[in-house]
Amino acid sequence: MYMDANATTPLLPEVVAAMNPYWMEQFGNASSIHQAGQGARAAVEQARESVARLLGCTPAELIFTSGGTESDNLAIFGVLQPFVDAGEKVHMITSAIEHNAILNTAEALRKRGVEVTLIPPTLGGLIDPEAVRAAMQPHTKLVTIMLANNETGVVQPIAELAAVAHAGGALFHTDAIQAAGKVTIDLKKLQDIDLLSLSGHKMYAPKGTGILYLRKKTALAPMLFGGQHERGRRPGTENVPGIVGLGKAADLAWEWMAEGGPAELGALRDRLEQGVIARVGSGVGVNGAGSPRAANTTNMFFEGVEAEALVIALDLKGVAISGGSACMSGATKPSHVLLSMGMGEVRARGSVRISLSRLNTPEEIDLAIGLIADAVVRLRSMPAA
Repeated sequence: MYMDANATTPLLPEVVAAMNPYWMEQFGNASSIHQAGQGARAAVEQARESVARLLGCTPAELIFTSGGTESDNLAIFGVLQPFVDAGEKVHMITSAIEHNAILNTAEALRKRGVEVTLIPPTLGGLIDPEAVRAAMQPHTKLVTIMLANNETGVVQPIAELAAVAHAGGALFHTDAIQAAGKVTIDLKKLQDIDLLSLSGHKMYAPKGTGILYLRKKTALAPMLFGGQHERGRRPGTENVPGIVGLGKAADLAWEWMAEGGPAELGALRDRLEQGVIARVGSGVGVNGAGSPRAANTTNMFFEGVEAEALVIALDLKGVAISGGSACMSGATKPSHVLLSMGMGEVRARGSVRISLSRLNTPEEIDLAIGLIADAVVRLRSMPAA
């Protein structure tokens, strides 16, 4: 039973079928002017239209990338590096709960002279727009706050945060990697969002695919230099099979959301939480409970249990969950997200992330409830090392 969808998702069969012709049969370079090339170009542009429909933007506002990390880096460096190069005073604001693709990019810019402010979350994992407003400075050029947290699933008040950034004269970027395909995003209505990142492998598309949304007329310096691909904003021959897969995944996500998929998946998540809490009884709870959350994600803490031991115990029973972000696997420190929310180290080390996919069934949920509860009881009964 795979319940670590925030780490990655499998390719859906429809996505594989859509990609297959572009490996060997329609293998043209999308920049070539002959028929083989133009067939590939048409497939790329169709995928761009599909992602644009999912996000509620125009196709021309989308840049294909190699994934979420590149999209985040391109957004932040692309906005701020020209100011750095010009010798201007630069300030950016982000949050303490961001993915390391944001935090480490901000740290790299700090070393280049950019002033960085990290906003801590509330106990519920939310970023308060008033805290961002208080941190704004005359030379604040960019505010970047994620839409849905990868560990807790907490969804941020993104419209209000973006409005604060614009009121202070800054651009606004959001890492929507854990939100796309789970949370409704309509960029036509979210007028204050200038840049948005998306990753294919979090939404049943292949790894190595991503999107950076760039609102029309927003200036962006490229990170890479080469040809005029993606209107000169991201050079490099397009990964046509991957892009086609991302487009098909976007179509499937749009249909799933239109048919009420998030509500159904949220009901499964709630059933899992309630069942585990009822079976375990005491010393158990949900980090971020009470805040709006992505439908598939729960982050649960178990007193008297180490998350790593619980993850291993469940893996031996055929249940895949995680102790936090997959990108931090093997780290000795507890989750920076949970610590920033005010959790002590003991609670943070006893917390696990369970992230469901659209493929999980009610039967799997019921079986997982028993396996998780039994593993917790067994681990608590073991003598301390």
